[in-house]
Amino acid sequence: MTSATVQRSNLIGAAYALAAVMCFSINDVGIKFLSDAYALHQVVFIRALVGLTAFTCFIMPFAGGPRLLRTRRPVVHLIRGLCVVSANMCLFLGLAALPIADATAIFFVSPLVITVFSVIFLKEVVGPRRWAAIAVGFVGVLVIVKPGTSAFQLASLLPIVAAFLYATLHMLTRKIGGTESAPTMAFYIQLTFLIASTMIGLGLGDGRFAGSGHPSLEFLFRAWVWPPVGDYPILAMLGISGMLGGLFISQAYRLSEAAFAAPFEYVAMPMAIMWGVTVFGTWPDATAWIGIALIVGSGLYLVWRESVKDARLTPKTNRYRR
Repeated sequence: MTSATVQRSNLIGAAYALAAVMCFSINDVGIKFLSDAYALHQVVFIRALVGLTAFTCFIMPFAGGPRLLRTRRPVVHLIRGLCVVSANMCLFLGLAALPIADATAIFFVSPLVITVFSVIFLKEVVGPRRWAAIAVGFVGVLVIVKPGTSAFQLASLLPIVAAFLYATLHMLTRKIGGTESAPTMAFYIQLTFLIASTMIGLGLGDGRFAGSGHPSLEFLFRAWVWPPVGDYPILAMLGISGMLGGLFISQAYRLSEAAFAAPFEYVAMPMAIMWGVTVFGTWPDATAWIGIALIVGSGLYLVWRESVKDARLTPKTNRYRR
């Protein structure tokens, strides 16, 4: 593959990454907007139903048709689906109680967790400077979460749990990415969302556990309601943006080098701040700004170190191939 081809592929992958970030950011603001009127599992059910319908009607015919459903890794797809469902549930429950910028910043600890997991599960080697960056990122999380102070909220732990689950998803994606296409993985994710939200709705959808008054718990235990017509466009937007975001991010990392595509995901941070100010009237305080800077800075440093490592390894690989 020539350098011009690699550069073109990287640029296309970056465009897909930006499109995915926009979709996920719209999804987050829509979920938070609806979090005081619906049950989370109802929103996820409607989102998955819309997303799966749109996928079946408009994506599947151009991605191989029914053959898309064939897979040699059904168990891994199930585990991936459960990871992403749980990660989304935790993040969305956190969004119900936290400012959107704070929840997004805490969730961005996921690249740090992915690095740690790569050492544990993939036996990759991480040098002292990258370990230092990981430590700085986790300090940033502590700055935002404020453990041991009156400002601490248990809900702030939910995006951290989501980050660990997202990192697990990433490890599994790397495991099956060579044999499974992006549309196939996206389809089974949406299917798992639909099945899981249906089961949770059957168990909790009557609202018998609601009434605690806590935003996250109310979002989880609230009874299902019939949506008013005015909310239909928002619910449809959630389904389509969630489905497209999953497809776009898979394409981004399929076409582009990971170290090139990853920084574009951090565009979600200024977008989250923008949504917080314009839609919800919240602005990060001084402490939150420090935590955001530490988390984003450490994540971008890890991406940069990964690109430097790849640049050093590439010439050796080329010589070996010759």
